[in-house]
Order: sequence, then structure tokens, then C-alpha cells
Amino acid sequence: MGNQSDKIPGQQRRSLILEWLQDTSNPITGNDLAERTNVSRQVIVQDISLLKAKEHPILATSQGYVMLSEPQQHRVRRQIACFHSSDLHRTENELYIMVDHGARVIDVSIEHPFYGDISAPLMLSSRRDVKKFTESLQETNAPLLSELTDGTHMHTLEAGSDAVIEEIKQALYEDGFLLT
Repeated sequence: MGNQSDKIPGQQRRSLILEWLQDTSNPITGNDLAERTNVSRQVIVQDISLLKAKEHPILATSQGYVMLSEPQQHRVRRQIACFHSSDLHRTENELYIMVDHGARVIDVSIEHPFYGDISAPLMLSSRRDVKKFTESLQETNAPLLSELTDGTHMHTLEAGSDAVIEEIKQALYEDGFLLT
């Protein structure tokens, strides 16, 4: 971070953040936004909270911030129930099946016996996204959300049609992932 005089003022900074998020479909990390605007990461967290409060559809993911676009009319969203061990290789294979069929994995969720529904955004749409996600899990040694429910979890998928979702469900069933 440079000297204080290089710091971009709040409203201008938030406008720039919105512009950057709208100009890319790739996540931008809080650290990257902090460096670009010459403020601390904590200031960026506050800026994102202010932008969300003004109903800007910003999602914080494990890979950074993304601007959600409205789902296209021809895209469908469905939630599917899955089950597998906490083996990271199984997780990767499950997610590869989904993205290889052209789906975007919006999130993962569980039904916790005490806390109720808990979900985490994923926003994975390619093998590269899946690989980065699983590598990040491995590096941080973070447990999978599904470990709280012994492997049972849900994924929200977005795909081009109901037929694509059905193909994904069939492939997941054949590989032992689909909870039926």
C-alpha cells in the first residue's frame, strides 16, 4: 500500500469495484481490490458490504468476489441431492461430472441438525475452476461442508435445459454420487 494521498475515496472506490466486477466473469480477490485501490483488505470487505446493502448482486466465493448476472432465460436451476465420502478425489470427480456436462455449480448446501440449512457459494463452471477449488481446500486443509452430515449434501446447478440436468443426474447415479 502506498501513502495515504494515493488512496481512492470511498464512493469512487466502490464505483470502480462495481465496474471491475461487471467487466469480468472471473472472481477478483479482496487483496487484489485492496492493491488496486490502495486501501486495506478490511476496507474492501466494508465496501462490498455497502454495495450488497444497495442490492448489488455480489457474491463472495472461496476464489474471490464475483458479480452475479441474472440467469439467462434459457438456463434452468435445479437442486440435486448427492452423497460421497470426504475423499477430495471423489469431490473432484463429482464436480467434474457436473461441469463437463456444461452446468455451473452454484453452491453446496447441507441440512444441519442444529443450525438448519447451511450453504456455501461455489460458482464453478469449468475443470479449471474445480481444480482451483480442490487445490484451495487441500492447501488450507479446510473440511468439506458435507463432513458435517456424513457426506450428504445438495448442489444447486444451472444448465441449458432440464435435459442437461437429467444427463448429469444419470452420470452421477452411475458413479454412485446421486442420493436417491
